[in-house]
Amino acid sequence: MRMLLGAIAVAASFVHADTRTGQVQTLYTSPAHRTIAAFAQDDGLVAWFTPGAKSCNAVWLWQLGGARQHLPAQGAGYHNVTCAWQVPPSSPVGLAVARNGGYPSLLWTLHESAAQALRFDYVLGATARVPEERRFQQVAHARRGAGLWLGGVAGSGNTLVYAVAQVAYKDQVACLSTPKAPAACALKIVKGGVYRIVGRTTPEKIKGTSPAVAVAAFGDNVAFVLATGTAVGDGRPLASASVPVEVRNTLTGALMTSVTPSIAPTAIALSGSALALLGRSGTRLVLDWYEVKTGNPLGSLRLPKGAAPSISIGDHVIVFRVGRSIRTVNIDTKQVAAVATAAATPVGLSVAGDRVAWAENVGGRGRIRAITLASP
Repeated sequence: MRMLLGAIAVAASFVHADTRTGQVQTLYTSPAHRTIAAFAQDDGLVAWFTPGAKSCNAVWLWQLGGARQHLPAQGAGYHNVTCAWQVPPSSPVGLAVARNGGYPSLLWTLHESAAQALRFDYVLGATARVPEERRFQQVAHARRGAGLWLGGVAGSGNTLVYAVAQVAYKDQVACLSTPKAPAACALKIVKGGVYRIVGRTTPEKIKGTSPAVAVAAFGDNVAFVLATGTAVGDGRPLASASVPVEVRNTLTGALMTSVTPSIAPTAIALSGSALALLGRSGTRLVLDWYEVKTGNPLGSLRLPKGAAPSISIGDHVIVFRVGRSIRTVNIDTKQVAAVATAAATPVGLSVAGDRVAWAENVGGRGRIRAITLASP
């Protein structure tokens, strides 16, 4: 079988996937000189991206308690961009995992160097059933910002999605003829949206979605932050506090709820009951969360200095970090707790149900760690 379920996995050690409540456990440790650049989880699935200094880059898919699978398929007859891609520390890798189309599936992104005239983000995928790499889209824009921008990837349940926003010149003729004139090369958002992936078929735009700078998924719902303007320096799409954040059904496009944020969102997370938004107010990050069904505010928290601009939401808590300190805020009680301290900067910190997990790189090895929170 080409799926390579067993032979590749024996090089790394792991413990059983079940974690004891309240205790941090190491689920996986990589071989020497193999770090982890991205990590994602959903329900009983976890995935991570391992750069290869002298060998192929690898994306790993693991159904907890079972065998691990190495993706995408490599060797004679397989053609992919993932294997030899240069992944410097400053080049982020996006990663999402879900049981898409009934089979564990991965979606990942590779970012091209900023030194290039055209800057690419490749949206790629593979499944446990068909491990060959599938190139879903090349998202490219010019140095000044005109073109397509990737708004992120997300996975949950049977849903894998990515978001894009297209930027264009307000007056391309003026920019070409008098590029140094004031506002001659001004930009605008023209189109885009959130695209759903099913198996290996061509991605389909979810009805009702618009150009987006951030996206989150839960079950058959997707939440996205609309792109409303562009940055002056590089043309990057920006969000606004005056434009609602929407939650739509991925199958029908029906609007589930709409929330007007207090500040422009920089990160988003979605669960079955709550929508969480993270934004910056002055020098601090502010976390707000809302009821999905009604859009009513549920809570707000001003995060400590040094908090990372990323969040994840589970059944009962929202997870964030301050440096290496991993913390939660209870959705209902608003109580904040420090639940763990990572040995190194957490990679892909997230929560699935009551399992908080992340990757960390220590001593030239990557490892995946997790803690199961006590039920409230």
